[in-house]
Amino acid sequence: MNKLAMLLFGLVAFLCVQPARADSSLCTTGGTGAISCTGNFDTPEGVFTDSFTVTGGPTAITIQTYGFGGGTNAAGQTISPGGFDSLVALFSGTGPSATILLDGGGNPIASADNFSLFSPGCPPAGTVSIGGDSVCGDNALSATLPNGTYTLLLTDANYVAQAVNPGPGAQVSPPCCSTIGDGFADLSPQVDPTDPNSPRFFQTCDTNGSCVTDNGNFAVDILGLPPAATPEPATLLLLGSGLLGIGWGSRKRASRIIVLKNRF
Repeated sequence: MNKLAMLLFGLVAFLCVQPARADSSLCTTGGTGAISCTGNFDTPEGVFTDSFTVTGGPTAITIQTYGFGGGTNAAGQTISPGGFDSLVALFSGTGPSATILLDGGGNPIASADNFSLFSPGCPPAGTVSIGGDSVCGDNALSATLPNGTYTLLLTDANYVAQAVNPGPGAQVSPPCCSTIGDGFADLSPQVDPTDPNSPRFFQTCDTNGSCVTDNGNFAVDILGLPPAATPEPATLLLLGSGLLGIGWGSRKRASRIIVLKNRF
């Protein structure tokens, strides 16, 4: 077998052992330059990224989600409510080495309902009734970006990128965390909390402890880009348990109860 044949054989073997990715997504670019993406996660550990390029000088963009409360996205699609409440964050660059963007105060440019940086996305997104409360679980994240290539990250709010929290410069060993490749902490509830291998599921609760079980659907728009902007191919990644943080469960419970008050 010559070297070329061996190389091709090795490549085919490598592709065959890659894990199946049942998650799906689709992104379209409208005439105004808006990028609209929709998709589905099989589990709360799904990760969606979409890269885009800014040209022509500093550009004010908005990231708007609809998956939780539903609504009509920039592509004119009617989004049904019932999806998970999401976390969105902006990174500079592409791939695992993409670096979290920081605002003027040194905080990650991110939005989720379990952090003080939560940016309500309702309206234009809708709300969901939980225990008699009208809950907003969508995000509207705005930022002004100079020329460059960026990556939007979207996950379930319970699957937290380490670059978002604890974030860059965290006093841990080794120093943490600034890139997508730094991994995630899984705070999703489990069918059996006493079993670390028990399946996890989508769930959103209000401040009174009333909860709903969400599905894995998401929808997100990138708004403000010029019509000539072209999105890079979107990707969906399922990351293994080796990236999961340790000891986040109790911390999540406490912070969620406090911050959810901002929803009403």
